[in-house]
Amino acid sequence: MKIENTKAQMRKGVLEFCILSILKHGDAYTSEILETLKGAEMIVVEGTIYPLLTRLKNAGLLTYRWEESNSGPPRKYYVLTENGTMFSKELDKTWGNLVTAVNQITSKKTT
Repeated sequence: MKIENTKAQMRKGVLEFCILSILKHGDAYTSEILETLKGAEMIVVEGTIYPLLTRLKNAGLLTYRWEESNSGPPRKYYVLTENGTMFSKELDKTWGNLVTAVNQITSKKTT
């Protein structure tokens, strides 16, 4: 088994949560989302994020608006919906429980 494959699967598993968490702090366009993820060392390519954003939009968790840009074409800004905000809050709780459980398991010493 290759470690890089496992690490990639772990990142994919939390990517939706990370995107929703970014957007709960304010509206963002795709490049901003990618930069925030990159700054946290969650490297994601555009080919991954666009289908994910579409899936979150189709699920009613996001919406978007177009905004004119001074430096190029209009930008699509993603916005959490009310359902997206509630969903994100629920994921926050789940994440806290998961982190606690994983830390408990991984820090246990075997006898």
